Amino acid sequence: MDHFLYRDGILHAEDVALADIAATVGTPFYCYSAATLTRHYQLFTEALSPLPHLVCFAIKSLSNVAVLKLLGDLGAGMDVVSGGEYRRARAAGVPGDRIVFSGVGKTREEMRLALNGGIRQFNVESEPELRALSDVAVSLGVTAPIALRVNPDVDARTHEKIATGKSENKFGVPIAKARAVYAEAARLPGIDVVGIDVHIGSQLTELAPFEAAFTKVRELTEALRADGHNIRRLDLGGGLGIPYTRSNEAPPLPTEYGAMIRRVLGDLGCEIEIEPGRLISGNSGVLVSQVVYVKNGEGRDFLILDAAMNDLVRPSMYGAHHDIIPVVEPAAASPVQAFDVVGPVCETGDTFAKARALPHLAEGDLVAFRSAGAYGAVMASEYNTRPLVPEVLVKGDHFAVIRARPTFDEILSRDTIPEWL
Repeated sequence: MDHFLYRDGILHAEDVALADIAATVGTPFYCYSAATLTRHYQLFTEALSPLPHLVCFAIKSLSNVAVLKLLGDLGAGMDVVSGGEYRRARAAGVPGDRIVFSGVGKTREEMRLALNGGIRQFNVESEPELRALSDVAVSLGVTAPIALRVNPDVDARTHEKIATGKSENKFGVPIAKARAVYAEAARLPGIDVVGIDVHIGSQLTELAPFEAAFTKVRELTEALRADGHNIRRLDLGGGLGIPYTRSNEAPPLPTEYGAMIRRVLGDLGCEIEIEPGRLISGNSGVLVSQVVYVKNGEGRDFLILDAAMNDLVRPSMYGAHHDIIPVVEPAAASPVQAFDVVGPVCETGDTFAKARALPHLAEGDLVAFRSAGAYGAVMASEYNTRPLVPEVLVKGDHFAVIRARPTFDEILSRDTIPEWL
């Protein structure tokens, strides 16, 4: 469910016409719905409500500080994977005891940052990281709470670039080695073992891989407790997918996900942490773009937009699908035409869709990419010296720019010419 609907023939975000935002902000721009973000967060809290739990939003999916404040004010924790994301969470007012630090390459500087600023736990991914964290904690005279990320060797059956739970992936400690690594963690000074962490991938559209991984986590919990560890927290990661098309694609609902967690793990007496990103943010956002040209090619027609792969890289990087709809609602039974939808970047890879059936569109018309809230603005770049796309947050009948489009002077001012040139 989202709050992007046609009203009086114009696509709205909640009660604001996207055409009105375009007239004020210019195109392209990202637009997020506060009501959608709120509802999707609440779906997870409701699904886990019988258990002690914390829903930590995966900042890597959408990191704007205004969005983080909205979710943090609702009670969300934050899952961060860099010192920069940690700073964003704190800037949004999220307390350290609701921040989980994940990621395979945490530096000692990032460890110090989180230990000094407050942290719920580190999800440790390797023995070298564990030893480094012990050193840093001892040097600061503090104790670092940790969960060890285990790799359960479960095929998430998702895109190869976003699968993280198979033995050949870079993430976590092989589950077969976990008891030995936990034993080392218990011996190290400055380390407090609090739980187990697992995350097998992103955009999962069935529950079976989750259940297979969580069953292994259950078995490991029982074994570690027998070894004398006080396992009291289970971090189950994120990864639940969203429908990117309005066809028959129907990933499991958070209610079904929560019921499975309760069935597999609910009797262990552990606090449950989950780290959804895409399902909270994905359908909460759209990318709005303007048609620059309609070009008739040899055997195909092109819709050339002012948005490009540097603004939304998912189609180029992953072959991902986004529904593309006109901002002005087409008449019922309007004829459609097949277009290759492309941007202005000087690469053939700057293609959003091929032979996509769309209603009649002309220069100056606006279109919206649905389900663009996750891994859209956060992965954007200034390739071809194209300014980063502004972000807009809508709540009810008003909107605000929460990241402005930089000027070319601002972009150029970041470059420095050395005196010897």
